[in-house]
Amino acid sequence: MRIISGDYRGHRIKAVPGVGTRPTADKIKGAIFNVLREKIENSRVLDLFSGTGNLAFEALSRGAKEAVLVEKSRIAQEVIRENIEHLGIENAKLMTMDAFEYLKQSQEDEFDLVFIDPPYHQGLAGKSLNHLVNPCRLSALGVIIVETAKDEILPEVEPFEVRKTGEYGDTKIWYIQRID
Repeated sequence: MRIISGDYRGHRIKAVPGVGTRPTADKIKGAIFNVLREKIENSRVLDLFSGTGNLAFEALSRGAKEAVLVEKSRIAQEVIRENIEHLGIENAKLMTMDAFEYLKQSQEDEFDLVFIDPPYHQGLAGKSLNHLVNPCRLSALGVIIVETAKDEILPEVEPFEVRKTGEYGDTKIWYIQRID
């Protein structure tokens, strides 16, 4: 796994050992960031279910202002810390807690990009969208990027709407924005 573009381009990042974490493949990550191209510069990023921090680090490499990474697994937390140190990143904040606890506690934070990449087939992606609503934590022009299994369906959650999807093997990427 590596950073594809930007300030940290070519740097390898450490993966979480075992099969409990499923990092976003470079091909999929490249496709996501091609779609987000104009949205990244100076953005505030929230990376829920961070795993290795792969998506947040790519955003920071490409000019995001800051990133909050939320991860509850102690093993993954250590990998994220090692990756932050290896890359020399100073504008990333690791929150060592459950994604839903974070969303309950940080109700005043607003983000431009929100990455949601939970374990597949557990309903966590839809539950995350519901927790982002009240109060709405997505900026007016922000984008929520959700990674699910190809056969998963996300619930409709107002004030959000799906603007685009992409399928890559057994993975589906959803691009969601505010209606208003």
